Amino acid sequence: MSIFYTEEHEWIAVEGGSATVGITDYAQAQLGDIVFVELPAAGRELTKGGDAAVVESVKAASDVYSPVTGQVTEANSALEEDPSLVNTAPEGAAWFFKLTLADPAELEGLMDAAQYKAFCDGL
Repeated sequence: MSIFYTEEHEWIAVEGGSATVGITDYAQAQLGDIVFVELPAAGRELTKGGDAAVVESVKAASDVYSPVTGQVTEANSALEEDPSLVNTAPEGAAWFFKLTLADPAELEGLMDAAQYKAFCDGL
């Protein structure tokens, strides 16, 4: 499994032609206490950089963008029941959605963990 990151603070874990997407620990820390998450429905077609989900905190609402183009295969229903999971396990159990990759070449423009850490350190 390979994990990549975006400048908008999404992570994507890729295994074969499938991927799991969520927001990073840095993103959840900036947002504060998460109170609501709106997730994409299974079957929805997402485009790279397009709106995929919404996360709301006590501070603000923020769009979550799709790191790649693909079709949603599953949304994490646990987040709808307990959005605060995003604060405790943002890069684990609090994944947002899973999708089938339309074009694996789109991963080439994303950052690996070391690049993402350097990017965040520069903010």
